[in-house]
Amino acid sequence: MRRMIAFAVAAVIGSAAAAAVLSTATGSPVLGPLDVSLSAATTCESLKSVSLPNTTITSAETIAAGAFTPPPPANGRAGAAGAAAGRGRGPAPNPYAEVPAFCRVTATLKPSADSDIKMELWMPMSGWNGKYQTAGNGGYAGNLGQQPLAAGVRRGYAIAGTDTGHVGGAENMFGHPEQIIDFAYRAIHETTVTSKAIVAAFYGNGPKYSYFSNCSTGGRQALMEASKFPDDFNGIVAGDPAIYTSHQAAQQLWVGMAVHKDEASFIPAAKFPAIHKAAVEACDALDGVKDGVIENPRRCKFDPQVLLCKNGDSNDCLTQPQVEAARKLYQAPVNPRTKQEVFPPLEPGSELGWGGMAGDRPFGYANDFYRFFVKKDPNWDFKTIDFDKDVAAAEKEWEGTFDFYNSNLKAFFARGGKLLQYHGWADPLITPGVSINYYKLATRNSGFKNQQEIDDHMRLFMVPGMGHCAGGEGPSTVDWLKPMEEWIEQGKAPATIVASKVEMGETVRTRPLCMYPKEAVYKGSGSTDDASNFECKAR
Repeated sequence: MRRMIAFAVAAVIGSAAAAAVLSTATGSPVLGPLDVSLSAATTCESLKSVSLPNTTITSAETIAAGAFTPPPPANGRAGAAGAAAGRGRGPAPNPYAEVPAFCRVTATLKPSADSDIKMELWMPMSGWNGKYQTAGNGGYAGNLGQQPLAAGVRRGYAIAGTDTGHVGGAENMFGHPEQIIDFAYRAIHETTVTSKAIVAAFYGNGPKYSYFSNCSTGGRQALMEASKFPDDFNGIVAGDPAIYTSHQAAQQLWVGMAVHKDEASFIPAAKFPAIHKAAVEACDALDGVKDGVIENPRRCKFDPQVLLCKNGDSNDCLTQPQVEAARKLYQAPVNPRTKQEVFPPLEPGSELGWGGMAGDRPFGYANDFYRFFVKKDPNWDFKTIDFDKDVAAAEKEWEGTFDFYNSNLKAFFARGGKLLQYHGWADPLITPGVSINYYKLATRNSGFKNQQEIDDHMRLFMVPGMGHCAGGEGPSTVDWLKPMEEWIEQGKAPATIVASKVEMGETVRTRPLCMYPKEAVYKGSGSTDDASNFECKAR
């Protein structure tokens, strides 16, 4: 298809640009920069007439600086700005006010008869940095957000996004196997290939470098791109990836079952802070610094039994059934027949985010996966899950789509591609052990001879105190794309990455993130809020 796209746009952009599309969209074995012309080969509006396979370009328009207005939501409700104004607080800040002028192209992609992939591409009218990025998605996607596109244009990128081929949640893919494939991986790939062709048509040449950086579902998209479509990107950043859905969803339902075993087992959200405080007290100082953040929770042996109520029930203690439920949350579900771990457990430090999986209802993403895609019964009761038969059936049916644990990345690395992984140690939704497991598998299965070869191609950074993709008590503000750019474009591999903790717009703490398996160790003097007073060491 990629070669067909190059020839299809040749009539619009000329033979030189078509050659650039071939090099960029099909994947030349050399990942070096192409010459990029910053004078457009065609006008923005004329892109409406570009003909590409399985593609209908629905609009192509020039948006003046700061003039973009997002389309109204499908439910017709007023946006945040309108709601704030209606309450008399004045309009909310415009997130698009500082976006420079850009060419906005929207299109519908139909790689199958049942596909309906919506995509949107934004390209700076001037000052293009010669780079391309595809924005990823979260959850079951089903929407196309413009704010990531605005952020990309502000830093000079041509950037595209997609709704992955459906509107809303899992229920709207139920009974549509082609749309499930689109969501799982095809929409990101098709959007990327099509966008690169349009970029070449607009600028007269394809991008020098192409990147993907995202988290959660976007982390899964990242790793699937590296394995399934190794030609699409030079650099890939995968955060907190939802990479092993059959097992991940089972663990998420395991948590729900633990707190809904009976009425006495349920742990009210008001008790989460007390559990978290006890976990931090037990684990915090193990790294030599008491700072409210657990550097490596796997060094900690925290038992919630210490919170057993002694003088009546309260928010500061746990009843015995609640102690047993909390213990299960720190334990991995196990296949009752093989005794194999199904998925890694929650780690100490994650307690403030337990409401997602241990709340009043089972975690929606996991429950919907098993209801719609495994059991194919919207009325299925999550408490009936069989951690042997049901998980095995889910894995068998969805290997290569929802389930993607293929860690052979030889083709991606052979092209010079780089992979940067990260995961929050306090992630309460996708447990951090999955990233460590994937990293270990990839280092074994990608043909590396030694640690230096591994480090030359892929690196993993665990983030102490970070929740799901961001937030939490530890420093977690990081521009993850920047170290990848430096790695690809300057050959500067990230040995450490400095993360910041930002409160009310002010940086109150910085801390080095260390390349796994190293950890940040305090040097013994200076402020513990300053990253320069720490060093990364193997422990």
